[in-house]
Amino acid sequence: MAATNAASDFARASTGLDRRPLPPVAPRPGRCERARPAFRHVACPPRRMGEHHRCAGAPRHAGVAGLLAATALLLAGCAQQGSVSKPAGLGPTQARQLVGRLLPAHVPDRPGWATDIHAALSALAIPSTPENLCAVMAVTEQESGYRADPVVPGLGDIARKEIDRRADEAGVPQLAVRAALAMSSPDGRSYAERIQTVKTERELSELFEHFIDEVPLGRTFFARRNPVRTGGPMQVSIAFAEAHAERRPYPYALRGSVRHEVFTRRGGLYFGAAHLLGYDAAYEQPLYRFADFNAGQYASRNAGFQNALAVASGLPVTLDGDLLPRAANAPRGETQRAADSLAGRLGLSEAAIRRDLERGDEPGFEQTALYERVFAYAERLDRRTLPRAVVPRIDLQSPKFTRKLTTEWFARRVDERYRRCLARVPALLDD
Repeated sequence: MAATNAASDFARASTGLDRRPLPPVAPRPGRCERARPAFRHVACPPRRMGEHHRCAGAPRHAGVAGLLAATALLLAGCAQQGSVSKPAGLGPTQARQLVGRLLPAHVPDRPGWATDIHAALSALAIPSTPENLCAVMAVTEQESGYRADPVVPGLGDIARKEIDRRADEAGVPQLAVRAALAMSSPDGRSYAERIQTVKTERELSELFEHFIDEVPLGRTFFARRNPVRTGGPMQVSIAFAEAHAERRPYPYALRGSVRHEVFTRRGGLYFGAAHLLGYDAAYEQPLYRFADFNAGQYASRNAGFQNALAVASGLPVTLDGDLLPRAANAPRGETQRAADSLAGRLGLSEAAIRRDLERGDEPGFEQTALYERVFAYAERLDRRTLPRAVVPRIDLQSPKFTRKLTTEWFARRVDERYRRCLARVPALLDD
């Protein structure tokens, strides 16, 4: 459920594990390391861990012999590559064994799941701590029940309604829609026949790919944008996966496209773990990282800022984590309007406010002048410390949902699973 259980094709998809288990930033390397970088194990980008080799400096007062000896030691020290840092988290064998024992008994191929969960964290340079392993497992259990390509009940009817909706928006008569769906698809069946038998998001995604590529009306309806937006065992956003693969090489051989990989167990776990854990967020509770998985990275931090902004300005601000409208050329949203109303009191221009709000999807927004001054002003008014993270208040929308679901519902369900998982770890490690 990038937006909830069993996934969200057409829904908004997209979490704060406490980062305290992760290792501290290593000390700044000396002259030798800057000239010749030591081998490093990266625990969680951009943080670095481990001790670096330091050059031994020559004594301030030394004779010629001593100076030559010190010089020799300096050169010898600089020639070394540095020590290998101590691995963080559990070792590969112990991590896989722990995951295998934590998995529900009904899960098929438990060794395969254990291997792919640990491999996802290892490839992302994230330590396989019990906290990180349980976080990935909690989201996977909530989203798919440990199925790489989960079945979605009534998916064929959902797909047909989506086509009809888009046809109506484009002014295309139903007669033309039926004619388009009667065309033969690459597997020999008509598109209408395939829609009636589709059961998983992978199948639906492939169907839409063919429909868009082969049928002119498909391009009219979807403008070459496949409407299946999430997939795989963690129901990760496909747009996120594609963007992540552009920034960081995918560790496996691609079988087709990144979209196709999301629907596999290894790819879905890799991109899901990256979205869940692969960013720095100073949250005090894992609940906020789980909320971010659903609402978008840093959404809980941003919702905390919006809460402080509402206090400071006295204006209503929706706590959705979106600091600026997503649509291009959209008018100012209520977050920006509330911030602009404080421009004089904060000593910031509207241009400076806009510039800081544009950093809402990035790390470091909390270091901006806007963030710091809004909190300082709001806390002076309210005479109390305001929360730096708030679970976003978002109603989840999808044709698959039969009841009202929210980001808070999703985050708390995952958090419950996470805590149950973590409570079992001590006994399993001691056994």
